Amino acid sequence: MEHTIAKLVQEFEQGKLTRRQLIQSLTLAATAAASAFGTPAAAQNKVITATNINHVSYQVTDYAKTRDFYAGLFGMKVSDDDGKQCRLTFGNNILIVRNRQPAPKVDHIAYTIANWDKEKEAVEAEVKRRGLKIVQGDSKTSLHVLDPDGFGVQFGGLRQ
Repeated sequence: MEHTIAKLVQEFEQGKLTRRQLIQSLTLAATAAASAFGTPAAAQNKVITATNINHVSYQVTDYAKTRDFYAGLFGMKVSDDDGKQCRLTFGNNILIVRNRQPAPKVDHIAYTIANWDKEKEAVEAEVKRRGLKIVQGDSKTSLHVLDPDGFGVQFGGLRQ
């Protein structure tokens, strides 16, 4: 942008541009730069408000080893252990470790949505309006979609 402005001013000083042409060109350049670096359209039309990351889901080869590692090293609280997966809670955060292949892999990241219980139908409608395919979920507790790179995104209430 700086190079473009310098070139326009130089052309004006050399008499290659009139004052009117200089102002029009600078206005056009500034407008183009503002639109290129402005807020993305998706952020301007935000409808769904994420309040925090709810949990991160890990696919592992041996959830018990992973459970014991995180619980032992960081003192994470183990809950909902069903022999194939469990929740590891630390502060307001949850790490879910599960036996799945291929592993190791972050399966998805879940976001807590403000007012999920009151807004879930509107959230589901917005997801469909945006042309996103719901790949998992019944909208009672959460929905799963894929981001543009195919990464799993889950959103719902506090307990999902």
